[in-house]
Amino acid sequence: MPFFVVLLVLVALGAAFVGVVHIPAKSVMVCILQKFGFFSGVEIPDFYALTLWQLRIPRIVMSLLAGASLAICGGVFQSIFRNPICDPYILGISSGASLGAAVAIIIGWDTFLFGITALALVTALATLLFIIGVAKIKGGHATQTLLLTGIALNFFMSAVITLLIVVNQQEMHKIYFWTMGSLSSISWPEIAILFPLMLLAVGVLFYYAKDLNILQMGGESAQTLGVNTRRTVIVTLVTSSVLVSVIVSFCGVIGFIGLIVPHIARLMFGSNNRHLFAYSLLFGAFFLLIADTLARTIAAPAELPVGSITALAGAPYFVYLVLRKS
Repeated sequence: MPFFVVLLVLVALGAAFVGVVHIPAKSVMVCILQKFGFFSGVEIPDFYALTLWQLRIPRIVMSLLAGASLAICGGVFQSIFRNPICDPYILGISSGASLGAAVAIIIGWDTFLFGITALALVTALATLLFIIGVAKIKGGHATQTLLLTGIALNFFMSAVITLLIVVNQQEMHKIYFWTMGSLSSISWPEIAILFPLMLLAVGVLFYYAKDLNILQMGGESAQTLGVNTRRTVIVTLVTSSVLVSVIVSFCGVIGFIGLIVPHIARLMFGSNNRHLFAYSLLFGAFFLLIADTLARTIAAPAELPVGSITALAGAPYFVYLVLRKS
């Protein structure tokens, strides 16, 4: 664990060195250390400081938080549904957020601060509430009902988004770029919202990690061992889904992190959720940090959607999982 933490810190520092604007490595280090009271007498050009603290470092921090969050939520979903090819978007939350974002762009809310974010978050949470409501009405096998309802909603809202794009072609590029995920507009206010929410969510998920381990034995066996299966499923599912909804509303849909990272962590360190969640946090942060750094540098000064980078890495691994499972 310490090795991976140190490696993550070093990669994060390396990401601060690269970008469209060249900033000498010495200036980057001095600029960062000045925030902690060191080298206060050394002058750094204001342009360097502005580029680092208002553009580059917020993206790095958000990539760490979002990547870690998506990965641990993916691990939770895979534990709940007992399926290693589940991801946090399986319930249609991403499609709900994308629909809200598309509507916000079409009606001009993208010109307001948090305009897209607010509507995307509302529609994502509305999707979650609808799915839980259907599962509560249906009763019986709650996880199966949740899964099937989520898949159906996913297809339905994806179709609505496609129709909106067709009839609003002038906004097509904005909608498409958002749905592919991007950290280009991230600033400190978004981080101030996500960070405490992530800490709370991670605490809840680790608290229920033992119960999720027992749940792998099956619902009846878990109940026999004293686990309140319904409460465990609902609390962990809602906690993960709310966290994912906030991330999607800020960053768009960034795929495959919640799918492949927990699976890699499981192969390396076993299926104990306490270990799985811890390493998923680290590996998810590392994965999205690398992906976003590539997205903003390999085609500079143009920028690629970070979701396209994660898909290029994740899709082949997903095919491998399917073939291995079969």
